[in-house]
Amino acid sequence: MAEPIAKFLLRLAPMIYGPTLLFALGQGALIPLIPTMATRAGADLATSGLVASALVVGQLCGNIPAGWLVAKVGERMAMVISGFLALAGALMLPFATNIGVLALAIFINGFCAAAFGLARHSFMATHVPFHFRARALALLGGSYRFGMFLGPFVGALLLGASGHESAVIWFLIACLAATVLLVWFGPDPEREFEAGAREPVTGEATAGVSLPDSPDAKEGVFSTMVRFRAVLARLGLAASTLSALRAARQVVLPIWGVAIGLDAQTISLVVGISGALDFALFYASGQVMDRFGRLWAVVPSMLMMSFAFLTLSFTGGWDSATVWFVALAAVIGVANGLSSGLLLTLGADLAPKQNPAPFLGSWRTLTSAGAAAAPLLFSGMAAVAPIGVATAAMGVIGLFGTWAFLRWMPRKGGRA
Repeated sequence: MAEPIAKFLLRLAPMIYGPTLLFALGQGALIPLIPTMATRAGADLATSGLVASALVVGQLCGNIPAGWLVAKVGERMAMVISGFLALAGALMLPFATNIGVLALAIFINGFCAAAFGLARHSFMATHVPFHFRARALALLGGSYRFGMFLGPFVGALLLGASGHESAVIWFLIACLAATVLLVWFGPDPEREFEAGAREPVTGEATAGVSLPDSPDAKEGVFSTMVRFRAVLARLGLAASTLSALRAARQVVLPIWGVAIGLDAQTISLVVGISGALDFALFYASGQVMDRFGRLWAVVPSMLMMSFAFLTLSFTGGWDSATVWFVALAAVIGVANGLSSGLLLTLGADLAPKQNPAPFLGSWRTLTSAGAAAAPLLFSGMAAVAPIGVATAAMGVIGLFGTWAFLRWMPRKGGRA
């Protein structure tokens, strides 16, 4: 059963995964420059951080409107519209001479990234069968991660060659333009599936999650939120803790390296190794989820990250603090890689088949909220308590999330 869909996805890989890779490549090149651009526009360090956070805030705010847009116009048109809007926002960047215009342009980029990601997520939820879904979505998540991983290196090369950040901005504009052209003029995967390549989707909803039947008529975003409120409150909360741990890693590891006296180059190397281990495991995660179930990916991942944060919180004063930092950063990278694509897959499992976009908008809002809240929580705790306490708090959140997944995760598929 898996072979036809695997060959089909391979044949349409440029259309299914290419736009995500291009979008992430441009965004990944831009992100490291945002603080520098904000400082040049007159922001202090604190304000630069706020400008950089406009990207995450845009993603958080964009998920629910994106659910409405995808349900209204379809996945392909939603991607075209969000691509054009992102292109307009990117064209503002060369002329962003004040902080407000720069923050608005960054916010638009994040807002459109939410719509773009949800459109492809909705397509996968509707058309990819349960027995192959985790691997297909792991490839989608891997495409995004590869773009975000490679983008900063491309940006550094462009900066080195040109000596000015405008080269990176125009690279972003080129990536967005290529994305829009690929989506607009390339073959439409939705129509290809409708022409006969689509496989029947079967699955069994079990294990304490009661999923309402999906009516034939399409529902709006808010009525879908009300009807799925129990699922969103339970599994959505669990999913937000996984997002929180992932976001915390990006803040905790660099700050912990500074706290134990490492230089910037060493910290960057350690964080880079952790990210490389994370990226290397993205497809293995999909195979585990498809063959053994979603729990076999998420529970080991959550436990490893939780105990790594808890252990790290005690090592600050040890003579071997640097060794522990390197080892635990590697553990966190491996653990994060083991859950690659889990949030995409679980959202697709639970979403109504006929109209997944409104549900996925709510689902992605919860996961984005967890990612946005964790760095703020860690920074707030670190301001009033020792950094070890703030780091341990991330581990406690992970343990709570592990319990929530064990309590409410469907054991045999989802609504598929």
